[in-house]
Amino acid sequence: MGAARLERMAFDQDDRIAEVVAREQSRLRRFIRRRVPDPRDAEDILQDVFSTLVEANRLLMPIDHVTGWLFRVARNRITDLFRRRRPDPLDGIADLLPSPAAGPEAAYVRQLLLEEMAAAIAELPPGQRDVFVGHEIEGRSFKEMAAATGVSVNTLLSRKRYAVLRLRERLRRTYEELTN
Repeated sequence: MGAARLERMAFDQDDRIAEVVAREQSRLRRFIRRRVPDPRDAEDILQDVFSTLVEANRLLMPIDHVTGWLFRVARNRITDLFRRRRPDPLDGIADLLPSPAAGPEAAYVRQLLLEEMAAAIAELPPGQRDVFVGHEIEGRSFKEMAAATGVSVNTLLSRKRYAVLRLRERLRRTYEELTN
């Protein structure tokens, strides 16, 4: 294959990518902006999606349905953004525990309880953990979480109920060890 032909193929690929960007950019931007409140983050995600398209094209990855692929990559990037920003689930609960200023014993009990609670929350199945953290720690409403996840409010309520039951059982052991 000659150098001229390879160069022509590269130009054709660039033209196809430019067409996809021109065709999908505004729809994809609206899609991202509806889910990401900060316009700078939304723009970063948009650029990352198109950068991923260019990289996939350069690596000759087969993409059957470009539009669907772009939106799937965007959804994944949005999810990644919110995972990175998820607050520590124990920040709000820490206020309910003994003060570390109350002495070494209180500080020890506080640390032990924080570790046990973190472990107990981490052991929950992902759906239960997400709804428990979202509602109890982040203060999100079930309606808000249902809109964001597409899961019904009744399912979220059920998941939270099971999470609370598991946490109670799991943390009961620690409580009994501390009180005996």
